[in-house]
Amino acid sequence: MVTATEREVLEQWARRPKTAQALAQRARIVLACATGVANTAVAARIGVTPQMVGKWRGRFVTRRLEGLLDEPRPGAPRRITDAHVEAVVRDTLEATPRDATHWSTRAMAARSGLSQTTIRRIWHAFALQPHRSETFKLSQDPHRQGARHRRPVPGAA
Repeated sequence: MVTATEREVLEQWARRPKTAQALAQRARIVLACATGVANTAVAARIGVTPQMVGKWRGRFVTRRLEGLLDEPRPGAPRRITDAHVEAVVRDTLEATPRDATHWSTRAMAARSGLSQTTIRRIWHAFALQPHRSETFKLSQDPHRQGARHRRPVPGAA
């Protein structure tokens, strides 16, 4: 039996576009099972196997909504936290290095305390390319400021 509150949450998960598709599918399975239909009929309607319907129906019965959420994956735990990633993205977008016009992976790695490879992966995941600029940037080099001296071209008047 699905409570009214659980039904509301399941319907939100099933129709919200930002929900992970696996979770949305699990919600649709449980909602279809709540109508009292057999696993084979639910599987045919949703396009999954009857075993999958039985798995998620069983998890919902034993652990309710928590049973539909993803469990932690096996393997080593993450060493780079979301706070690290957020700090790198924020610094890349909002700050500039003291001695350059844009961040390099080495400079950001030195600032953040992470490896250069980690910085590259974070930038790739967020499609950050600080070396590419859409607008013109003036040089921060004090020797390049002011008048430019050109050598006269031989033969030109």
